[in-house]
Amino acid sequence: MTTAALPRMPTSPVGHRIVQLAADVVEGVNEGRKMAWRYEQLSRLSNAELARLGLTRYDIPRAAVNGIAGF
Repeated sequence: MTTAALPRMPTSPVGHRIVQLAADVVEGVNEGRKMAWRYEQLSRLSNAELARLGLTRYDIPRAAVNGIAGF
């Protein structure tokens, strides 16, 4: 098998910013998905189960955004 070595293209500051922006967008989407997952999981719990976690139904949005131990 033959391998070809290609010259490395110099990176420009604009190119680096675009790559960083894309990485930030992907990270934001992943974080949003995690929040949505936590919200769904917490919403499925009974009031008694939420109370064991120290939460009420009104606390679910905050807990979904900030996270809690175990979620």
